[in-house]
Amino acid sequence: MRANPVRGARLAAAGALLVLGAASAMAADAPDRTRPPELGALPALRLPAVQVQTLPNGLQLAVVEMHKVPVVDVGLLVRAGAARDPRDMPGLATFTAGMLDEGAGGRGSLEIAEQVDHLGASLGAFAGLETATIWLHATKARLEPALDLMADVALRPAFADSEVVRQRDLRKNFLLQLRDQPTQMAPVAFNAIVYGAHPYGHPVQGDDASTAALDRARVADFYRTYYRPENARILVVGDITPAEARALVEARFGAWAKGEVPAAPVTDPPTPAPRAFYLVDKPEAAQSVIQIGHVGVPRSTPDYYALRVLNTILGGSFTSRLNHNLRETHGYTYGARSSFSMQRLAGPFSAGASVQTAKTDSALIEFFKELRRLRDEPVPEAELAKAKAYVALGLPAEFETTRGAAGMFAELLNNDLPLDTYDSFIRQVEAVSAADVQRVARLHVRPDEFAVVVVGDRAAIEAPIRALHEGPVEARDLWGRPAR
Repeated sequence: MRANPVRGARLAAAGALLVLGAASAMAADAPDRTRPPELGALPALRLPAVQVQTLPNGLQLAVVEMHKVPVVDVGLLVRAGAARDPRDMPGLATFTAGMLDEGAGGRGSLEIAEQVDHLGASLGAFAGLETATIWLHATKARLEPALDLMADVALRPAFADSEVVRQRDLRKNFLLQLRDQPTQMAPVAFNAIVYGAHPYGHPVQGDDASTAALDRARVADFYRTYYRPENARILVVGDITPAEARALVEARFGAWAKGEVPAAPVTDPPTPAPRAFYLVDKPEAAQSVIQIGHVGVPRSTPDYYALRVLNTILGGSFTSRLNHNLRETHGYTYGARSSFSMQRLAGPFSAGASVQTAKTDSALIEFFKELRRLRDEPVPEAELAKAKAYVALGLPAEFETTRGAAGMFAELLNNDLPLDTYDSFIRQVEAVSAADVQRVARLHVRPDEFAVVVVGDRAAIEAPIRALHEGPVEARDLWGRPAR
């Protein structure tokens, strides 16, 4: 049978029309990639309840049941952070916490580490500004022997002279290395300058003089003073019931003796000072580390949710204004950021970046521009919606593991916040308006009171910074003290 060329041509044409029609339909249905997709409604978040009991010795026990995976996280939270350091001994709290697992209950540090590894657990101790924490992560099957180790670390630390000397030498080396790390120098100097003699201004890792004075007697005295059951809370999160948790905790911590604990310092933040620039010299540095800010707010502030949204817009995400301006538009830095470090008392607000030395003054101009714009101009609704979604949608991920959930609930305990706070978190974020953001920006971001700390090559950056005429310029050392 011979093929009909005319018919073939018609079929080909028809096929082409069908393909073109389908392509047109697909094009009509294709998403518009010139703008981000519409954000859907934020999901509701259901969290397990925190069940609280108090042992006869005053130790408060908080339990959160999460039975999906047979693991348990336990945190002993003691109000023995750096804010309790004696004025002449900054760094004592963090040093004491770090010594807890360096020998305890008749075991040396290596034996403790080996037994933790054998149990497939993790155990550590550390201290922040307000709280010293001993943290345990273990499987349900090996929780009891792991808790035995934790109790030894918490209640029966050895503080052996040899370990104190070894750890003291390690800290001396850390302080030497600190001077070669501008990104670590900046927050030390910044906190000292902003807070002065306030406890939040002390270097949490100590300074040269306090480190040299560390000895077993000072460490043991600090431990005896603050490590008491009525000054502590224990948080248990995971595959466990409140009754099981109480039995395990009471068996190991129930005999922990009470003691008279000094009242927590109630120290008002220092009076804000007029804007000034503080240069910490790092000769021949290729970059300048900038940190700008002032005293911020406590975690208990009613403006918390609006500030979370504000900070996301300003410098709390990769797409923030600061990062877009200084990184994407100008190429001054690999990343710019901002934060409200909220503590029991008013922690600092700061914004910063590491920038090219030759662009230090230009970067400062852009920082001031964005910080002032946030106060002066309402946030567009699209940007506001994006920021609120970022904050709200990030919360559920924090509760995907027992360790993550424990960290979130520990924050509430450490700051004396209601234990159901996160139940309304998404609703509170959704309620933040553009007017709220501008209000808290004007209230809590105050350019006239900025302390501007710059760690960098003073010889290269001082004259251009002075030429900005934004405030007086002073030289300071690592510890925030006047320098020549």
